[in-house]
Amino acid sequence: MYLSCCVWALTASAESVIADMEALGFRWLDIRPGFLDVQIMQALSEAKSLKVSSVAASFELPDNAELDSSDPRVRERGLEHVEQVVRDCAAMGGGVVYFVPGRNDSHEALSCYADSLATAAESAASRDVRLCIEHFPGTALPTAAETLDFIKAIDHPNLGLLFDIGHIQISGENPSGVIRQAGDRLFYVHLDDNDGAGDLHWALLDGVLTTETLRETFEALQDIGYSSAVSLELSPQLGDPFQALKRSRMIAIDCGADYLLQY
Repeated sequence: MYLSCCVWALTASAESVIADMEALGFRWLDIRPGFLDVQIMQALSEAKSLKVSSVAASFELPDNAELDSSDPRVRERGLEHVEQVVRDCAAMGGGVVYFVPGRNDSHEALSCYADSLATAAESAASRDVRLCIEHFPGTALPTAAETLDFIKAIDHPNLGLLFDIGHIQISGENPSGVIRQAGDRLFYVHLDDNDGAGDLHWALLDGVLTTETLRETFEALQDIGYSSAVSLELSPQLGDPFQALKRSRMIAIDCGADYLLQY
C-alpha cells in the first residue's frame, strides 16, 4: 500500500497546490473532476512527479444528474458524468473512482442507485478503473456495515468499499473489524480524525483517533492484502492545513512504516 493525499485540503490555485504537495513529499493525489487539465496530470505522472490515485466522482455533478433518481433521464445524465470521470481517471493513470451516497434512503432510491452503480462498474472495468462507495454518516448508507451489505447485494466484482476511518469513529464501528469484514471488497482508504461526532477532518491524532488504533488499522490492511492507497483527507478549514498535512503524513508513516511501500 502507499500514501496519498486529497488535494482539497489546500485552497490555492491548482498550480500552487501541486507545488505544495510536492514540497510536502506526496507522490500520489486524490483529485476532484476538473482539478487540472488531463494532459497536465498525464505529464506529471509520466515525469514521475505526481500521480493520481483516485478521482471523487460525487463532485462537479451537473444539475439534474443523480444516480439514485427514479427518473431514467436524470440517472442517465449521472452515468454520463461518471463515464467522463472514469475516462479522465484512466487517462491520468488513476485506478479508483468513488462516490458519496445520496440522502434518500427509500427502497426505490437505493434500488435505482444499485442499478446505476452496476452499470457504471461494468463500464469502468473495461478501462481498468475500480469504483467504490464511501460509507457516510447522514446519507442513505451511513455505516460501513450497511454499505458493505449494499455492495455485496449488487455483487459486481468491480464495485467495492471506500473505508474512511473518521466516518467509522462517528458510526462507532471497529476499524480493524470493518477492514477484515470487507476483505477484497475494500478498494480505497481515507484517513482523518474528529471528535467522534462531527465529520471535521482534523489532522491525525488531534481527535479521538489513537496511535494504537492507527497501527491496528495498518496491520488489518496488511492482513487482508490491501495494496492500494491510504489517503489523508483533511479539511481546508483547519488553521494551517499545510502544517496539518505535514504532521499527519509523518504520523501515518510512523504508524504504517512496516506496511507502506511508498510515501
